[in-house]
Amino acid sequence: MSTVIMHNVVSVDGYIADADDDVGPLFEWYTNGDVPLDDSGGLTVSRVSADYVRPMWDQIGVLVIGRHLFDITNGWEGNPPAGEHVVVVSQRDKPNSWHPEASYHFISGVSEAVETAKRLADGRVVGIAAGDVGGQAFASGLVDEVAMDVAPVVFGSGKRYFGGVDGQHLLENPDVVIQGDRVLHLRFRVRRD
Repeated sequence: MSTVIMHNVVSVDGYIADADDDVGPLFEWYTNGDVPLDDSGGLTVSRVSADYVRPMWDQIGVLVIGRHLFDITNGWEGNPPAGEHVVVVSQRDKPNSWHPEASYHFISGVSEAVETAKRLADGRVVGIAAGDVGGQAFASGLVDEVAMDVAPVVFGSGKRYFGGVDGQHLLENPDVVIQGDRVLHLRFRVRRD
């Protein structure tokens, strides 16, 4: 059975981007170290962050994202940053002739998207991007763990980590607390009552 982990880099006050989708200094820690995080060499982090992030990324089989993130990144040109498959929650189909070789699945509902991701993950982790889609999955009880890479910045407003979640939800004590360079890695299990 796949574990569903909602994940994103987040400001101290709970935002994943400003109102214009600019992440500003949230991702500075991805380039402030001397340990390569991927084969591109563009991401270099501190040793402690690499020791946490790389194994986490390696466990992911499928990413679930919203159409907005897909459009902003152009789906990473068909090369997901982690995992082999991407499930996009969208009312619109995959763009015509967009990377036909890429294993991207466009599904209209969050619950169906998570179920499809679990099937595709074949027991590996399902990573779900925080924000509106992640918040909907979280509020629906579809998320098992919450992982946050907290950057030392206060945005004041913008795109919320938990999207439009407005009810109270309890998490367990963090089972991961790692201080990197300009980032604090936290991971919580969702409390099931």
